[in-house]
Amino acid sequence: MTISVRKAALAGIAMVGATVLLAGCGSAPSASKTTSASSKYLPCMVSDSGGFNDKSFNELGLDGLKEAASGLGTSYKAVESADQTVYSSNITSLLNQKCNLIITVGYLLSDATKTAAKANPKTDFATIDDNEIDAANVRPITFETDEAAFLGGYAAASYSKTGVVGTLGGQQIPTVTIFMDGFADGVAYYNQQKHKNVKLVGWNEKTQKGVFTGGFEAGTAAKQAAQTLLDQDADVIMPVGGPIYQSAAQAIKDSKKGQVLIGVDSDTYQTDPQNASLFLTSVEKGIAPATKAVVEDAAKGNFTKTPYIGTLKNDGVGLAPFHDYKDKISSTLPAELNTIKAGIIDGSIKVESPAALTK
Repeated sequence: MTISVRKAALAGIAMVGATVLLAGCGSAPSASKTTSASSKYLPCMVSDSGGFNDKSFNELGLDGLKEAASGLGTSYKAVESADQTVYSSNITSLLNQKCNLIITVGYLLSDATKTAAKANPKTDFATIDDNEIDAANVRPITFETDEAAFLGGYAAASYSKTGVVGTLGGQQIPTVTIFMDGFADGVAYYNQQKHKNVKLVGWNEKTQKGVFTGGFEAGTAAKQAAQTLLDQDADVIMPVGGPIYQSAAQAIKDSKKGQVLIGVDSDTYQTDPQNASLFLTSVEKGIAPATKAVVEDAAKGNFTKTPYIGTLKNDGVGLAPFHDYKDKISSTLPAELNTIKAGIIDGSIKVESPAALTK
């Protein structure tokens, strides 16, 4: 049995009048006209610096926006941020385009979103991975990713042959460390239940210190950070930070020792076929269906400031299939994970991250 996030059907979407701007600055996108009655409603999105091709949370958010626009028979606008300096100007460009709803992707856009929402109370906003803005026109989209990462940590510890697993992050912000906390708890729970001593490198939940690349870009820093974990004999690694996993994948390929990765946000086995063979599983967030639901609610006049919260209970987070590794894991692992999932849902197994956004 597989524990997995319920996915919306995103492939093969026939877009109606949809236009996406992939720009590193705030230049104005232009959307095609439609004849649909819904075409007057314009949902929009701003990425963080990871970009819409991160095969992670920015891309998933855009997928949800696209699907919602298609179903509504309307157009959409999306602006890609080259770096943090253009967050505010990109939001302003969408305000100038008369967007009805502006979705900002990522915790780092919080300040820019808060300022824009306060200055434009008639425009609705939604924030993915941030719940720090308390305003009538801002709806948070958040996820209890520590719950799903707990399952990932347990699975990593179960699979490890060296007795060492690791995790690393992009920037040390709550939406990153919540994964790492849950992962650490899952490893500890495995050790407790199995009377083992699997070691976790790259993150200390008690001290909240660990290995970070300093950003959300693939490159030398990300590869070197992953290498520090490989050098400590970690054979299962969970990189948390959008495309930084791509550099970790290259480090594993270069080492030629058969280490594996755990993806985050999306089922990376499916979203990145080039590196699919390296993924034991992935800790998923249902960003696409959540975004779709928030856009549809707003378009129907049902916008609310009440947060959307993805949990194991509502399938908003979960653990992806083991794919190529289904015959290489312990035969008892799937049943153990289902039991743990039930325990987390009913509260008998506690998952408590200092970085939790929704608790």
